[in-house]
Amino acid sequence: MKIIREIEALQAAVRSYKKQQQTIGFVPTMGFLHEGHMALVKAAHMENDVVVMSIFVNPTQFGPNEDFESYPRDEARDTVRAEQNGVDILFMPSVETMYPESLTATIHAQKRVSVLDGATREGHFDGVLTVLGKLFHLVQPDNAYFGQKDAQQVAVVQGFVADYFFPLKICVVPTVREQDGLAKSSRNVYLTEQERKEAPVIHAALRKAREEVKGQDKASVLANIRAAIDQKNSYEKIVYLDMYQYPSFEPVEDWEKPIIIAICVQYSKARLIDNEIIGGA
Repeated sequence: MKIIREIEALQAAVRSYKKQQQTIGFVPTMGFLHEGHMALVKAAHMENDVVVMSIFVNPTQFGPNEDFESYPRDEARDTVRAEQNGVDILFMPSVETMYPESLTATIHAQKRVSVLDGATREGHFDGVLTVLGKLFHLVQPDNAYFGQKDAQQVAVVQGFVADYFFPLKICVVPTVREQDGLAKSSRNVYLTEQERKEAPVIHAALRKAREEVKGQDKASVLANIRAAIDQKNSYEKIVYLDMYQYPSFEPVEDWEKPIIIAICVQYSKARLIDNEIIGGA
């Protein structure tokens, strides 16, 4: 595995792969790698000749009161895990490398961002698209891999790639979970022992809601999810809980088309998101 930190070295490696007509699968991450990330790597290996992973905690997608400074980082551990799972290139740039000076032009996400994380984290998706635009240009992947847990991000990125004709495919990998159903997340380490015991209720409530959606009563479905989670009272608040058409994130009007039920629960030191997509999205 090659560890690369500078743009010029990454570009040289990419040119070499392209010259050999090797396909590139790209797994962009913010590090603190877990089994969810490794599922993306596995999928990339199955469909490409070369796997490139980036680890970069991107400051432009964090708001002023969010956890950029405290976001979990462990470069040594991540390097071992990436190599053990067959990553060919691990790109770990500094902030100065990715943002050498203030941007001449900015990217602004307009669609699919007026709700959920887009509504509660102002500018978040602008930052996501900014860094991904840079990374896509540098890595030049044939395929890029994202987890369904970040379903709104996936939808926004798919729109971005289509709008600007990026010559790559966005591949979505199912959410990887603990045995008790909790979605794997780098932020899970911040859960207290009690919170960790109770957090699986999030997925359990969403799974139960899959059957209730057939009744086409949005208010009842969401109320039942909230009631199930309220039985476990260690969380601070439900930041959002709603249901939309997917991937447009517009109000539900056609119950025969894909629908997403998405939730964000704030614990004392961890902000957990999860979702269920119903209807074959």
